[in-house]
Amino acid sequence: MIERVMANNRARRALILVATLGGIAGAQTVSAAAPVSVPISHAGTTSLVFAPYGTGADGRDEIDLTMNGDSGGTGGAKGFAGVNRTLVGAKTGHGQSINPSGRTKSNPVLGVHFQGLNFHDQRFANGGNQFSVEPPDQGLCAGNGYVVEAVNDVIQVYDTSGNSLLNGGIAVDLNSFYKYPPAIVRSGVNAGQRGPEITDPSCLYDQTIGRFVVVVLTLDRIGTTPSLSGKNHLDIAVSDTGNPTGTWTIYKLPTQNDGTGGTPNHGCTGGPCFADYPHIGADANGIYLTTNEFDFFGPNFDGAQVYAIGTNVFTGGGGSAVLFDTLGTGPDGAGFTVWPAQTPGTQFDMDNGGTEFFLSSRAVFSNDGTSTSILLWSMTNTSSLNSTPSPGLGLRTITVNQYAVPPQASQKPGGSLPLSQCIADTVIFPTCNTSVAGIGTHDNTSFGVLDSNDSRVGQVFYVNGRVWSALGTAVTVGGNTRAGIAYYVIDPDSAKVALQGQAGFSDTDMTYPEVGVLANGRGVLTFTLTGNNDYPSAAFASLDAKIGMGAVTVAAAGVGPWDGFTSYKAFGSGRPRWGDYGATAVDGNSIWVGSEYVAQTCTYAEYLTAPRGQCGGTRGALGNWSTHISKLTP
Repeated sequence: MIERVMANNRARRALILVATLGGIAGAQTVSAAAPVSVPISHAGTTSLVFAPYGTGADGRDEIDLTMNGDSGGTGGAKGFAGVNRTLVGAKTGHGQSINPSGRTKSNPVLGVHFQGLNFHDQRFANGGNQFSVEPPDQGLCAGNGYVVEAVNDVIQVYDTSGNSLLNGGIAVDLNSFYKYPPAIVRSGVNAGQRGPEITDPSCLYDQTIGRFVVVVLTLDRIGTTPSLSGKNHLDIAVSDTGNPTGTWTIYKLPTQNDGTGGTPNHGCTGGPCFADYPHIGADANGIYLTTNEFDFFGPNFDGAQVYAIGTNVFTGGGGSAVLFDTLGTGPDGAGFTVWPAQTPGTQFDMDNGGTEFFLSSRAVFSNDGTSTSILLWSMTNTSSLNSTPSPGLGLRTITVNQYAVPPQASQKPGGSLPLSQCIADTVIFPTCNTSVAGIGTHDNTSFGVLDSNDSRVGQVFYVNGRVWSALGTAVTVGGNTRAGIAYYVIDPDSAKVALQGQAGFSDTDMTYPEVGVLANGRGVLTFTLTGNNDYPSAAFASLDAKIGMGAVTVAAAGVGPWDGFTSYKAFGSGRPRWGDYGATAVDGNSIWVGSEYVAQTCTYAEYLTAPRGQCGGTRGALGNWSTHISKLTP
């Protein structure tokens, strides 16, 4: 199925491979005919001005059906198939047999840690003019004495002690932050009108320019109707100083790639393309954004896109982005989740006119869900981005131990599931399913598992001349196949692995691993830990280039089961959307980490206490995810 989708795309788009502009031994620099320039427009200024939280919900229009698609891009309404898709045909692979990992109850490197944004913050921000959204997709960045967190679809700023610096702890919705109308207007003469859909926040403190950068994917609607127009863009908010509580400047990068708005025409089915899963990296010369491109109104995958933007664009110089299209390149015919590197301190690679590194994995392209290689991408001549841009994009294959698309994760049996009870209730409050949950059925059938992603790489760091990252993989421990972690330290000069390893437990799943590494080469892995004996919990482990991954520590144990709307089949999501990514952020000698967990539990009686579904302000009617933020000092 994957091969057919990719073949269709290759037939639809004439691509020329160019083996020029080298500079890195053994690399092949490639482009789709040639890299193209895409305009970046200035979209005004903004600041983190809040509106009070809403106080109640009536169960109507709780979820945005246009975003409620499945992982393969075949669900959803209005012709749109949902965000953060995987490739059609990606399947769980056979995991390597490994020894069980260690686990500790305490670790002296754990410093300040606290609950971050949660479902209640998301749903009731901006006076409650928000949808119920799952998963959170956590962005995190830190610097200059501040920590910034963004999720779907709110943002918050903390000091380094974990105190909120905004509005007495009230989060700001992303629609307001990016100067758009509310996600949905819930009362008054404009009730039912909708603003653009914002999703997939990613965050970076760029020490080169001393500013915070928050990137989101924005999907435009047809007027204020529920239908999406197909036009989409990356909205880039850059703080005007090193203080994120001050003013920001907004920039827009069009990503529909249908020949409109200064974009190239990639020939996506139905017209516009869709810039899924954007992420951010940086070197001394620029900021790099990558996306997975799909048809907006179809299921085809159209290759990862790599955007390079000189830092002068964000400091008053103006300019555009250089776009590389990976379709038609590499052993799989395209890159998938080509994640750009961050560099702590000033250890940038200055060879070849400045080099930025990226990593991507390959298991989703295979028929059996496994692979024994990952891809190292190298963008050279990045110093040209601030003058006459002429970078090149190189690609090499790195041989690694076999990894595999992980299975879905489990959680500890039992515990209170009030949303499940609400849907099924025909006795205590028979209309709970419609008036609170907003669904016209009493069928509370659950998927019974948590999503654990498709083995795409997570966050990438370039430190001490090495490229670091991790991905989720299937592992076999004691005869049991579970979701585990594979991690890598790569020497980009030799295109070989300097260190690699896999970790897992026979009764536990570890999902959405992210790496953070200090300038001295000491690092951490952060992830969600869940399983036979654990509710979804925030966890971490040490990581270095000599020993590898250390024992697993739980920073915040889940106090109850996940009880979110995408875990119930009646909501039509097509998959249990527990999460998509966590985040790390290096700040001096410390690493801030963020991951998803469950911070609350309540009884059905508490769930029905007014305002219904909120359990005293700890959740929303349709979900109870939360994020956790920790400061670690390896």
